[in-house]
Amino acid sequence: MQFKRIKRAVSGVLLLDKAYGISSNAALQQVKRLFQAEKAGHTGSLDPIATGLLPVCFGEATKFSHYLLDASKGYQARFKLGTTTTTGDIEGEILTQLPVTVSLDEIHRVLKKFVGPIQQIPPMYSALKHQGKALYTYARAGVDIHRNPREVTIYDLTLDVFSGDELNVTVHCSKGTYIRVLGEDIGAALGCGAHMVALRRIETGRFHLRNAINLSQLEEMTPEQRDATLLPVDCLLASLPKVILDSESAFYLQQGQSVRQAGQSEAGPVGLYGPGAVFLGLGEITDQGKIAPKRLVLAEKT
Repeated sequence: MQFKRIKRAVSGVLLLDKAYGISSNAALQQVKRLFQAEKAGHTGSLDPIATGLLPVCFGEATKFSHYLLDASKGYQARFKLGTTTTTGDIEGEILTQLPVTVSLDEIHRVLKKFVGPIQQIPPMYSALKHQGKALYTYARAGVDIHRNPREVTIYDLTLDVFSGDELNVTVHCSKGTYIRVLGEDIGAALGCGAHMVALRRIETGRFHLRNAINLSQLEEMTPEQRDATLLPVDCLLASLPKVILDSESAFYLQQGQSVRQAGQSEAGPVGLYGPGAVFLGLGEITDQGKIAPKRLVLAEKT
């Protein structure tokens, strides 16, 4: 007889170090199975050829995952100069090959041009939708769809290694930045072309890869040890001001009502806490000085 695995209402954030060759969704499903979690979602896909930080939100944390989806990202990337491919990375077919004769000074000069707000044309081999279908489905069928340029921001672009025809860089950028496209554009600016051969995400918002754990490590742990790796739900709102409510205000707020509390003036989103620093969820201070509930977590059963 086959027994159905019991799922748990587990909540928290796992910093996963995704391995090479596995999709973000496949990694998510494996993690979800290990934790026997009822509900889970990742916060920003990594291609199968990319590795590194993939925060996974469980349970109540999924209500606030947009804070990581919208967060800045950090990557270490390796580009091969002199060769362009159909996909902009090592999985594509070769389009062009040119000799690499650039100097280190040229590399530094070109990299500086890409720091700040820049325009990127999303690649055809991406999950962006056109008429309900991902662009990569059109690309695989040999159909090219017009894409409008998008503005993204490169906060920092550092040269780590330049050796022969390989360029290693560290990039800190806004959400929506395609590192493959950045590599292609750098190659075009250098006059020789380029494609991405490796990518590792090292940061998402305030979270860093050095604190992440991989699937192999999780598989070797006991259930209790796995649970101990989860960060609390409110870590996703750590950048917001905190408001601690008294028991009466907390009660009415959890009924969906706005409340007043002395000392609150600046309008904007806030993290809400009740007596004993119990996390209640996301709120907003209105222009009228009231504290309005936005997304509340389910109260723990006692």
